[in-house]
Amino acid sequence: MGSLLSKGLLSVVTGNTPGVRGLVVDHLLRAGPRAAVLAVSVQDRDRGYPVVQRFASGACGAGTQLRDTLTRGATGDPAVILRQDLLSIRRAMARPHVILALPQELDVLPLLVELWRPRIGVSSLGDHYEPGPVLVGVDPASFTADLGCVHRAVSLWDGSGGAMPTTPAEIAARQVESADALIVPTPAGGGSRWVSGAAALIGQLNPHAALLTVPDDGDLAVGLPPFLTQPAPSGASEGWRTRLEPVILPHSPRGGGHGVGSVLWHARRPLHPERLADALGAVMIGAARSRGHLWLCSRPDAVVSWRSAGAHLELFEADRWLEAGDRSAWEAASPQRRTLASWFWHDYYGERRNEIVFTGIDLNEQRIRSALDEALLTDTELSRGRECWTAIPDPLLGSP
Repeated sequence: MGSLLSKGLLSVVTGNTPGVRGLVVDHLLRAGPRAAVLAVSVQDRDRGYPVVQRFASGACGAGTQLRDTLTRGATGDPAVILRQDLLSIRRAMARPHVILALPQELDVLPLLVELWRPRIGVSSLGDHYEPGPVLVGVDPASFTADLGCVHRAVSLWDGSGGAMPTTPAEIAARQVESADALIVPTPAGGGSRWVSGAAALIGQLNPHAALLTVPDDGDLAVGLPPFLTQPAPSGASEGWRTRLEPVILPHSPRGGGHGVGSVLWHARRPLHPERLADALGAVMIGAARSRGHLWLCSRPDAVVSWRSAGAHLELFEADRWLEAGDRSAWEAASPQRRTLASWFWHDYYGERRNEIVFTGIDLNEQRIRSALDEALLTDTELSRGRECWTAIPDPLLGSP
């Protein structure tokens, strides 16, 4: 295995427009002019895997054969193709710094989990590269437009070789949530109130990421902070997997101003699916994004994921709740989920609970909480037990 000193550095960049993605790449190249850039585009086909086009520049072009191999299209699983490309670069160069520029069509966190996943009999990417922070460029105008676009389906490729139909709004939100640093271009003379408000919303959606504003005229005089061009803290790959867990600890919001805020709702008893369906109109008003997990009485063993972007809400059965005696399920869960389950463990309910965080502008916290609280089972309904719960009609997910 390669030592830390012999490994290369892999910086990941994406953006909601080609222009803002290029702006972030330019900033990285200013900080590391000897870096190689591997830019990726994905073209859907009617069926099967997409065409993955790669464009190599910078230090990648030092070897003509390597450049010619990478700068062409290939049909297949994007994760497999990119892993082979990165290993080829590593074999051709000592300690390369590669900037992997990804398009919107690739779901960043699942892709990174798959790239770093160890494989039996195959060299691991982690033996050759240290992961750098994930940098996401966000053009405020395009982000606002995408967040309102929920009426058409687009394909989003994850790291498992499959594509899922989703909305431009969901892609925009996930891209922001994947970032370790959010880079927002603003007018050089000072951002307008509208741009500042959009930046506040972008930062609120991912309060763990560094939020940086840069001039939108391409002026690179103000460089990126040094930590963005260095390896990420240890455990980054495990952190990506943890952030994809269906049972998560909702984030603590930052103060964003411009009316931007978040509301965290949680409860320790199951929800009545019919009353929850009736409450949706009240709880979704003003929510630009909401995420969490539910305990529905009609599906007492299922973790139901709640995810909305713009006006589109998606509910789906994502996992099973951990049970006290199910050793294999506990071992398969991430360390964070096991820790959270221990913190919230109830002798009767186990880890079961509801948690949703809503983010938007001028949210009515009291209305959201009241509507959801009224959808919980009453004491009488709770006392009737699981057999009665599962008989309740479920207009949201249908019969189990």
